[in-house]
Amino acid sequence: MSDSDTELIARVLEDDDRTAFGELVKRHQSAVRGFLRQLTRGQSVSADDLAQDTFIQAYRSLDRFHGTSAFTTWLLGIAYNHFRNARRKQREVAFETVPEPTPSGTDSPTQSSDLQHDVSRALHALSPDERAAVLLHYERGLSHREVADVLAWPIGTVKTHLARSKEKLRPLLSAWNPTT
Repeated sequence: MSDSDTELIARVLEDDDRTAFGELVKRHQSAVRGFLRQLTRGQSVSADDLAQDTFIQAYRSLDRFHGTSAFTTWLLGIAYNHFRNARRKQREVAFETVPEPTPSGTDSPTQSSDLQHDVSRALHALSPDERAAVLLHYERGLSHREVADVLAWPIGTVKTHLARSKEKLRPLLSAWNPTT
């Protein structure tokens, strides 16, 4: 049986067990990289660099993880801060204008992949902050409180961003729900 995140974290803190931290990275890298790829609109290299920075910072500040939220939630907060800081520092790199890569080799996409493509394109219409809130709440399944913790926002701001995002997304995705 594999160790829990809490046990791995304790091993890292007590013994500087880098193998234990490597296991934490393996467990959570997909979530962190996926979140960052969506925030950077498919810029894999930028997302991977930000993910690496996230795990480096997590390792250095692991003693500040108090377990009041899930470890993944804490990591996503670090990832979001790195994304936001990179966006601030490199305004000339317009994450918003880079199209997400389209899958190749699919001549007749299924309805499910059509919906995924339309949702992905619709998310590009949102601001980076709105997109982050939507991804954390609807894709990752975090509660409003957890999203507020990750993004370091008041809970009211989270709710406002989610409500505005739904209003923006509704007309863009109306073809998938013609009753709206």
